[in-house]
Amino acid sequence: MNSPVFWERQTSPEAGEVVKRTDAVIIPVGAVEQHGPHLPLAVDTLICQAVAEAVSAQTGVPVLPPVTYGVSGSHGDFPGTVALRPETMIAVMEDLIDSLHASGVRQFILLNGHIWNNGALDVSAEKLRVRHKDSRVRALGYVTMYPGPEVNGRVQFGRGLMHANFFETSVMLHLHPDLVRMERATSHVDVDSFWDYRMDQVSDTGVWGREVQEANAEHGQEEFDRCVQTTAKAVASAVAEPWPDPTHRPTV
Repeated sequence: MNSPVFWERQTSPEAGEVVKRTDAVIIPVGAVEQHGPHLPLAVDTLICQAVAEAVSAQTGVPVLPPVTYGVSGSHGDFPGTVALRPETMIAVMEDLIDSLHASGVRQFILLNGHIWNNGALDVSAEKLRVRHKDSRVRALGYVTMYPGPEVNGRVQFGRGLMHANFFETSVMLHLHPDLVRMERATSHVDVDSFWDYRMDQVSDTGVWGREVQEANAEHGQEEFDRCVQTTAKAVASAVAEPWPDPTHRPTV
């Protein structure tokens, strides 16, 4: 298997050569936020970064150092969370992409590991599509490329609330078992609601999902490998996709 192409490990001339080979980059975006009593604060960054690096190894698309902090204020008063405002995240992404554009990069994959980053990343993509008409930008989650219902997270309700659950705990047991305190793992029954809430309004532990104590590294590897394979396939196809022809017309 090939090694990831780490953007920050290149010299300046080497970075120029990388851009000549592929004018695309992967920017992993995570978070530092509470993940219950059994997982470290960096879960979203660690998983997203691992997926991004594996995708880089398979596709040759360089991966940047992760944007470690995320839009995490809605976790509320649980200790440890370090949050950016959505406006700050948008500004960070604009600055990063403007800098990379100056180096010749024209395709930007914003690989997201924290669902509450979605709004800011979508706004960033829209602004940058307008600013850089010669560029393509897409924000996607590392599980986006296969159907959401197939994610075995032991969560039925809550949309974006799925957190520190069976899925994330299993993947962390695969990637970083030394950082998981399974003896402290707790579950939380997910319930249906129309509204989205602060995490501290709906969970007394910061966990949202059932049967967390059953998480295991084998399941984590299966989920991780599927995330990598589906995302790598999508990225390889994306960077080779021809630009649209604005003169295209129906043949009939």
